Amino acid sequence: MRRRLGPAALAIAGALALAGCGGSDSDGSGDSGSGKAELSVGSAYMPQPVSDDMAAGFLTVTNKGGAADELTSVTSDIAGQITVHETVGGAMREVKSLKIPAGGRLELRSGGDHLMFEQLKRKPKEGQNVSVELHFAHSGPVKVEMPVKPATYTPTTGH
Repeated sequence: MRRRLGPAALAIAGALALAGCGGSDSDGSGDSGSGKAELSVGSAYMPQPVSDDMAAGFLTVTNKGGAADELTSVTSDIAGQITVHETVGGAMREVKSLKIPAGGRLELRSGGDHLMFEQLKRKPKEGQNVSVELHFAHSGPVKVEMPVKPATYTPTTGH
């Protein structure tokens, strides 16, 4: 019986999260029930590039709002182009956007969905920061400082 209740409970919880409902979740949290995305960005970093013209970027976008959004593009003065990639079955491919569910998050991490900085104008070094601006389908842009970590960096949490 436990196996039957587990998936049902998850389905109900997921439906409530997507609908932006939830008694205690909406108490005192302002716009969470307003049907707008509330985005914040954390755990951002770039491993020091090993290539002269390409680098990867990772971060987490958290949406505490009642509506979904999508990451549509990223800009930075360090690269001629930044593309958004998803990884499915071990293969990466460029996509036009990545979804950020209402009450959920989008994790860009090593081995998964990620950013590709192409045509680097300069090669960032460990200890420096790279400024990026994230663009979304419905929310305003968000500026992020992405610290450059060692090429072999593996975060203990977040990614």
